[in-house]
Amino acid sequence: MNTIQKLVQEVSTARKLYLEQIKNVSEAQAKWKPDPEVWSLIEITEHLFWAEQGGIFGMWKTLHAIRNGEMVLTYESPHQGMSIEQVIELTWESKEKVPAVAVPRLGGPLSFWKTSLRSLQEVLHGFGDDLQETELRIQSQPHPISGPLDFHQRLEFLRFHLNRHTDQVSQLLGKM
Repeated sequence: MNTIQKLVQEVSTARKLYLEQIKNVSEAQAKWKPDPEVWSLIEITEHLFWAEQGGIFGMWKTLHAIRNGEMVLTYESPHQGMSIEQVIELTWESKEKVPAVAVPRLGGPLSFWKTSLRSLQEVLHGFGDDLQETELRIQSQPHPISGPLDFHQRLEFLRFHLNRHTDQVSQLLGKM
């Protein structure tokens, strides 16, 4: 298994853990919020979908722009060689403001968002098939909070983000 396949598999594992966590949640439970400032399970799952879809699209668009000479190919970054956990530690506040593109905005049934989130694994596999090992450390599109990230770090972020919200959901379910 090459590095890209390993990173894509780690995202798949994180996605399965997240979806397993909410597998038996009813639609009524999915709407519940312990506080108006806390997201419901529907909102968290919708957020994960928008964030990941935008992240994969941005990576793919950037990759092809670099290959076509429409963007500058660079390996330079203040976060060069760091894991995504190290980058997050340096760049995130304890409670970050969600970028507008990833804000839950449609609502609807949890079953829709679970299916939508699950469908992104196939899209991610497609991106992984297109990306070459030699391109992993090229700078991708910047993250709205963390700034410059390479393709390796962007793939790590997808796993990190799913795991972060799996922990959040676990805490939320514990309050029900």
